[in-house]
Amino acid sequence: MYDKKAESASNEQSTVSSTKAGKKSHDAYRALRYRDFRLLLAGAFLVFFGQQMITVALGWELYQRTHSALVLGGVGLAQVIPVILLFLPAGYVVDRYNRKYLALIAMCTLTPTALGLAILSYLRGPLALIYACVVAIGSVQSFYSPVSATLVSQVVPEQAFENAMTWRSSTSQLSAVLGPTTGGFLIGLLHGATLVYVLGACTFLTFAILLTLMRLRPQQGQAGSARKLSALVDGLRFLGHTRVMLAAITLDLFAVLLGGATTLLPIFAQDILRVGPIGLGWLQAASSLGAVCMALTLAQRPPFKHAGRILLLAVGGFGLATIVFGLSHWFWLSLVMLFILGALDNISVVVRSTLLLVRTPDSMRGRVSAVSSLFVGTSNQLGGFESGLTAQVFGPVSSVVLGGIGTILVVLLVAWCWPEMRNLGSLRESAA
Repeated sequence: MYDKKAESASNEQSTVSSTKAGKKSHDAYRALRYRDFRLLLAGAFLVFFGQQMITVALGWELYQRTHSALVLGGVGLAQVIPVILLFLPAGYVVDRYNRKYLALIAMCTLTPTALGLAILSYLRGPLALIYACVVAIGSVQSFYSPVSATLVSQVVPEQAFENAMTWRSSTSQLSAVLGPTTGGFLIGLLHGATLVYVLGACTFLTFAILLTLMRLRPQQGQAGSARKLSALVDGLRFLGHTRVMLAAITLDLFAVLLGGATTLLPIFAQDILRVGPIGLGWLQAASSLGAVCMALTLAQRPPFKHAGRILLLAVGGFGLATIVFGLSHWFWLSLVMLFILGALDNISVVVRSTLLLVRTPDSMRGRVSAVSSLFVGTSNQLGGFESGLTAQVFGPVSSVVLGGIGTILVVLLVAWCWPEMRNLGSLRESAA
């Protein structure tokens, strides 16, 4: 149950800190002054850390066993199919039922699934069962993604949303730095991926424990509300009438869909750059390290004043860095390009996630977040499948370079079709 006295004390502490800093200063740590947000942040770190380790383990193990880019792409497809099928009921459930309990159920499902992957890795089980576990992960993710995105609004006030999403992004990216590095190191050290899956299961279980310690604000729209079948598609309707959010999601979708070089990193690490599993871990971590640096920079600066232009330039730069990475045969240049990719992508993440929170009523955040997860989350998985398919046909270098070119073309198209994005100033201003 939510403790109003705790909130009052936390708000008072935040106000005092801000006053001491001066009226014109920006409180970079505003969201971190809330206890429940710190718990949520720690849990998010653990979950992303475990997911990244498992991603590296799956990619390396499957490519070692099959030497097939198409098999790597199939992992993304196996994860994305449940998200496509379940995003409407998932958003509805997240808006109607207790989000904290839904997150607990998700963690308690991911834990045995990760242990199942560990058993299959140890026994060198059939690919069909590995794909079945990946489908289970995708099914859980279809519910967990909107839950995770909306829980922030129940632990911090609206004025701290942008700061909270910046810290959340930096934490997830920090775990994405450490996760692939740790996973690659353990695979190289132990000559196998079994222990990586076990550690992933431990991270999910730990987050479940942290969730039991959190006190959340009551959410709107629970219990008997929104029982009509039409409520399932309210998130789609809302985005259709909020053009600036639709433009931001479209940019994210196609940038990741076309510029998905990370799926092919096992091929680049082994066949092009020839750096082995430890080098693969560093390649996986480079983009996240860039995102962490960018997130820390954003946390120290005031809210965006020209968010739309910055977003368009960031995604365009993302496409250009993707092209250079695809053409590179030098390990250090590839690392730098991946670092830049992560830094620029983090700007897009902060803008999109903040828009979703500040411009969506709490009673609809689950459904809108589910739609956003469908667009953005499935673009990661479909982008992986697309990259694997084009790499199988044209080769990995051509696949990545063409994806970068396509990303730049999408930026130009979005800027032309949605002038609202070009003119977007503050993220908190009302949509036209």
